[in-house]
Amino acid sequence: MQSASAVGSSLGAPSGWQLVWSDEFEGDQLDRARWEPELGSGFSDPVTGAWVPGWGNNELQTYTDAPANLSVQHSCLHIRALSEKNGDSAYTSARIRTRRADGTVLFSRAYGRFECRARMTAGQGLWPAFWMLPSESQYGGWAASGEIDVMEVVGARPTEVLGSIHFGAAWPHRDHRTVVHSFGEGDSAEQFHVYSVEWDPGVIRWFVDDRLYAEQRFWWSSSRRVAEGGLAPRDERDLNPWPAPFDRPFHLVLNLAVGGGLPGPPDDSTPFPAEFVVDYVRVYARDGGERPLGARGVGEVGYATAD
Repeated sequence: MQSASAVGSSLGAPSGWQLVWSDEFEGDQLDRARWEPELGSGFSDPVTGAWVPGWGNNELQTYTDAPANLSVQHSCLHIRALSEKNGDSAYTSARIRTRRADGTVLFSRAYGRFECRARMTAGQGLWPAFWMLPSESQYGGWAASGEIDVMEVVGARPTEVLGSIHFGAAWPHRDHRTVVHSFGEGDSAEQFHVYSVEWDPGVIRWFVDDRLYAEQRFWWSSSRRVAEGGLAPRDERDLNPWPAPFDRPFHLVLNLAVGGGLPGPPDDSTPFPAEFVVDYVRVYARDGGERPLGARGVGEVGYATAD
């Protein structure tokens, strides 16, 4: 595997950016120094320790690291969803991240350009995504510490890609913003496209093939009564200082879910095996360092009026 600097000089970074991390998925297996597979049908909440089934979204798959679900071949990462029973799940797939289960961070960063080149299999109930989570829950449980979705696709609508941020207080007092990009006629997420986020202090922008389609300058974070699961803020004093929660390092996640609240369950038309194929993942820093902090945008925080 080439070093990031060698890869950067051979690839040519976008103007104004310097490559700081990448995986070109060369070789014949996942680089475990960069990624760790997440396994099972749910996870333990990092703040409360409670078991969260269905990965918090009522997903229907069990994630494995079996070669049938997760492989590197032809210079691409292949995440494959199968219709096969595994424990209580009727489907298997894969999910990887740049953080280990013991909390060791393999890669994380605050601010920069985060991108992947990828394609997917279209189909009801399929849900591929490239996204980012906080490496530490500095401001409390999801979504008080934030989430950035570089791209996700609802499998039954492959002509659209979603870019989102999740923020607010701990569940259920979270907030979010989502913008949909529509591909041109005859095009879809079934073909390779480059999906990018440029994250600067106080502003996050989304691109498809270097075409800007969304910009967010409003979000908020409240750590009010984190020990009690989080409460909505009552006034400005309950908010963490701007630009929290998007001022801390985030790590990277790639997965292909089956089912869940967003895409709904698969049906008889869903093709299995289904794939999320990733050509590369690259992260860049701005030449000359970070831009100055931008002002918070205008939006509705939705303060609670009672304890």
